[in-house]
Amino acid sequence: MTTEAGDATPLTIDELAARAGVTVRTVRFYGSKGLLPPPVIGPRRVGHYGTDHVARLALIEELRQQGMTLSAIERYLKQLPDDLTPHDLAIHRAVVASWAPDAVDTVPRRELERRAGRPLAAADVERLAAMNVVMAADGDTFRVDTGLLRLGVQLLDVPLSHEVILAARKVLIEHSRAAAHELSRLFRGAVAERDAQDVKSLSAHMHPLVVQALLTTFQRSLREELSEWVTGSGTDVTGSGTDVTGSGTDVTGSGAD
Repeated sequence: MTTEAGDATPLTIDELAARAGVTVRTVRFYGSKGLLPPPVIGPRRVGHYGTDHVARLALIEELRQQGMTLSAIERYLKQLPDDLTPHDLAIHRAVVASWAPDAVDTVPRRELERRAGRPLAAADVERLAAMNVVMAADGDTFRVDTGLLRLGVQLLDVPLSHEVILAARKVLIEHSRAAAHELSRLFRGAVAERDAQDVKSLSAHMHPLVVQALLTTFQRSLREELSEWVTGSGTDVTGSGTDVTGSGTDVTGSGAD
């Protein structure tokens, strides 16, 4: 059980709560409702939490901040595949964040690095800018797409060239726009006789459902495609070993949200 890449130190419930920005009572409450898996009991019967708990708790808090009720959060989590990795959960959290209105902040370089969770070299900033995650503003400040920053930073470590990542981004944007257009046309036909308020209400309910369905379908399709590609190579495309489906390198966040 790990809490960070290369960090095998488990978290206590106090450390988990502090990292998520919630109270210990909140963590225990989520656990009692089955929203969080139980901790691993270590020496002295102290509960230890790992990366999966961190990622799931972050997703729960994101869902709550988007206004979902506890019962709605329960339903959402139950619909997720059982084999999701912490990185998969992080992708879902980023998609949930995309339901909210676009959020762009203007921050100084130091704050940008704090939010990124790491120092950023000039080449890193250029790469983030190419992905439309950041844009240089006045002086040493940057306009940051807060919904894409976490994924953009993860893509800095992807073992693919800058050109390939941007090409992947283009493919994802083009196909996601095509899917959005077709779904919009389908829904418009289904609600043509309804009034504007009904249409607005339907849109608010359908948005998260459609996004979740698209994400889950895409992840499974990508695993199948990559499994065929590496058949016989011995590469793990479904687990946590050498996961080339993008558990940490998933290009779903490369700008298509």
